[in-house]
Amino acid sequence: MAGRIVLLVTSPRLPAGLLTAAAWDVVRSAPVLTGAESELTVAIRTAGGRVSVVDGPATQPLLDAVGAHGTAVWLAGPGGDEPLARELGLRLAREPGLAELELMYGSWDPPGARLLDAVAVMDRLASPGGDPWKRAQTHESLAHFLLEECYEAYDAIDAGDTDALREELGDVLLQVLLHARLAEELPEGERWTVDDVAGGLVDKMIRRNPHVFAGAEAGTIEEITANWDRIKRAEKPRGSVLDGVALSQPALALAAKILQRAERFGLAVPPPLAQGQVDAESRLGASLLATVAAAREAGLDAEAALRRAALAYADAVRAAEPPPPTDEPG
Repeated sequence: MAGRIVLLVTSPRLPAGLLTAAAWDVVRSAPVLTGAESELTVAIRTAGGRVSVVDGPATQPLLDAVGAHGTAVWLAGPGGDEPLARELGLRLAREPGLAELELMYGSWDPPGARLLDAVAVMDRLASPGGDPWKRAQTHESLAHFLLEECYEAYDAIDAGDTDALREELGDVLLQVLLHARLAEELPEGERWTVDDVAGGLVDKMIRRNPHVFAGAEAGTIEEITANWDRIKRAEKPRGSVLDGVALSQPALALAAKILQRAERFGLAVPPPLAQGQVDAESRLGASLLATVAAAREAGLDAEAALRRAALAYADAVRAAEPPPPTDEPG
C-alpha cells in the first residue's frame, strides 16, 4: 500500500496553532517537514509533534519519511510552496507507487484577511527604518491627500469604472491606515490604533442596525432611516440639527446638506431672497442657494449637475483649442 504525503497549507494571517481538527490529528501522528522555523512549528512541537526543517530540496526527504513512517506532512510556507507541489506531483505521476499526494487546508484566510497585511506593511513603512516621508507626516499635512483620494474614488464611480474604483478605494484605505499609524505616536492618553478605528465602526454598525443585530422589526426604508436618526441623536446629543455637517465640503454640496437637514427635521426656513441682498456677491450667493433648493424639490443633485455641465464645457474648450505645434524638419 502506497504511503501518503500531506501538503498542509495554512493561513499565515491567523494565530499559530489555530488549525482544523484533521490538521492537528495528522501533525501529531506523522513526522512534519518544513522549509523554515515559524510560530506554527513551535506550536506543533509544544503539542507533541515532530518537526524537522529541510535545508534544500524537499522531495527526497519527504519520500524517505514516507518510507519510514507511512505518512509524512509537508508544512507549507506562507506562499503555499507551489513549486514543491508541482515537483512532487510530477515525480509521483512517473512513479505512482511511491506515495499518494494529498492537499489539506489546516486553516484559511477569513474575509478581510489581506487587511492584516495592509496594516503590517503600513507599520513597517511608518516605523524607524521605514519610509522617511510617511514618518514625517501629520494628520494636518495629510488632510488634503485624504480629500483628493476621495474625489478620485468619486471620479471612478462617476465614470462607471469599477476597476479604477477598486484601486482608488485602496488609496483611500492607505490614508486611513497611515492616519491610524501616526495616531499610535500621540502622547499617552491621546493615542489610538487602527483596531480602535475598526472597533468603533463595528460597535456603531451594530448599535445603529437593531433590525439586523437585535431582532427589531425591519419596517420600510423610511422607518429604518428614522430609527437610525433616533439612535444617532441618542449617541451624540447635539444643540443643532446642523451639528455634524461637514463644513469643508464644496459649497453646493454643503447647501444641499443644510437644506436636507432642515427638511428632515421639519424646519421650514425659507432661503434668503436675492433681491434683498445689499451687494453683488450676497445676491449671487442667495441666487445659488435658491437654485440648490429648487433642484432638491425637483429631485436633482445640484453638485452633480454643475459638475456635469463643467465637464461638458471643458470638452468644448479642448475642442476649440488650436492643435499643438508640430516640429517639422528644417
